[in-house]
Amino acid sequence: MLVEKMTGANHLSEKEKEENKNALENNVSISIIFSLENEVGALAEGLKIFMKHKVNLLHIESRSSERLPGYEFMVQIDTTTGDVENAMNEIRNNATYFQIITRDYKEKSGTVPWFPVHIKDLDKFANQILSYGSELDSDHPGFTDPVYRARRKEFADIAFNYKHGTPIPTVEYTEIEKKTWGVVYKNLTRLYKTHACYEHNHVFPLLEENCGYGPDNIPQLQTISDFLKSVTGFTLRPVAGLLSSRDFLAGLAFRVFHSTQYIRHHTKPNYTPEPDVCHELLGHVPLFADPAFAQFSQEIGLASLGASDEYIQKLATCYWFTVEFGICRQHGELKAYGAGLLSSFGELEWCLTDGPEHRPFEPAKTGETAYPITQHQPIYFVTESFEDAKQKMIDFAATIPRPFGVRYDPYTQSIQLLDSKRQIQKLITNINSEIRTLIDAFNKFLRVIEPFNPLIQIVLNCHYYYKFQLYNPFTN
Repeated sequence: MLVEKMTGANHLSEKEKEENKNALENNVSISIIFSLENEVGALAEGLKIFMKHKVNLLHIESRSSERLPGYEFMVQIDTTTGDVENAMNEIRNNATYFQIITRDYKEKSGTVPWFPVHIKDLDKFANQILSYGSELDSDHPGFTDPVYRARRKEFADIAFNYKHGTPIPTVEYTEIEKKTWGVVYKNLTRLYKTHACYEHNHVFPLLEENCGYGPDNIPQLQTISDFLKSVTGFTLRPVAGLLSSRDFLAGLAFRVFHSTQYIRHHTKPNYTPEPDVCHELLGHVPLFADPAFAQFSQEIGLASLGASDEYIQKLATCYWFTVEFGICRQHGELKAYGAGLLSSFGELEWCLTDGPEHRPFEPAKTGETAYPITQHQPIYFVTESFEDAKQKMIDFAATIPRPFGVRYDPYTQSIQLLDSKRQIQKLITNINSEIRTLIDAFNKFLRVIEPFNPLIQIVLNCHYYYKFQLYNPFTN
């Protein structure tokens, strides 16, 4: 889909009319977002235009505009009835703000790909998977096992029917599945103490205590999601198969991780050709409970919103070399933090040896690096800290050509497009309020310390980070 923006449109050029026409082709429905003059009855006037052209509306939504004084309206149009093209042209002629949302964005100047604006929009692409969970390649260990294939379809159906805001269904894992989990769990946990990063090892006991992690039990996604929500605001969502890079990264922008629930075939417990519940829960989940890593992951997601296919590929490659196969330096030693490493017994041992090449993480260079997917990585990228990686990702995102900035609002669980003076002024006001809160907390902190206490000099000279009580909208 695409988002096309026009502000202050008073006349349609022939090119704009043609774009409207093209947007309607091969779509059963199309959505537009528009603002009219700020006056009573603006929506009614807009609806009259659709009635005049005998256009059927599937959905109507009004909301306060963040861009201009007044309201903006979102309508979903049934493109199979009425004179849709001329209705859109007339709305666009009278609009002070106008967006067309459609799937056809390639090769169109002035357009950007569609992306979810509210967390519930993830429902729109969650089932647009590249392969269904029960579809296995001929070299998959479970390809000739009809029981395993049927079980995979059960998991895929659970995810396929899931909607945002509903509890993730509980799965009753079989004894064979639990035994497979136990083999993987025991092999990996023996290595974590010496090979995994501090953050992973710090969180893992909390998962055992709060989420039922253990060699004899496969934890439930809903239990884990509730725990993550309480510490960093991340949540899990079941997925029926592989998503495109664009859709998967978009989920991270909302601190949502699309997770599988099925487990690898029992005949090869130490091997899986695709992500499974061992990979998700042992590799990914512990790091999503770390605030710095959670923020880093979200920055990759935010950078992907509205990015071109070229930059999506670069961001997906950065994700591969960090969230999946990342290594960090802690106290002078290399430690693994990537989920692909923390869920693979053999590669977890290999990655910290002198065998592979270790390079510093630089998004612009990392995003251009080719990688294999069926063997151990010959190259790993090393970050000095998650905070450092996050800042580098923010700097890289600033180079992505987009006609707007993006910001996640955790209060409304929605994406704000910063493309107007009014929005930027509002954001500055909010930042000023946060700064005042920080200054007030800092002054109170200093009052309880003796004036010449050496700690004050550390604070003033080294910008020491202190903790204070603020409401965290991510974790409530």
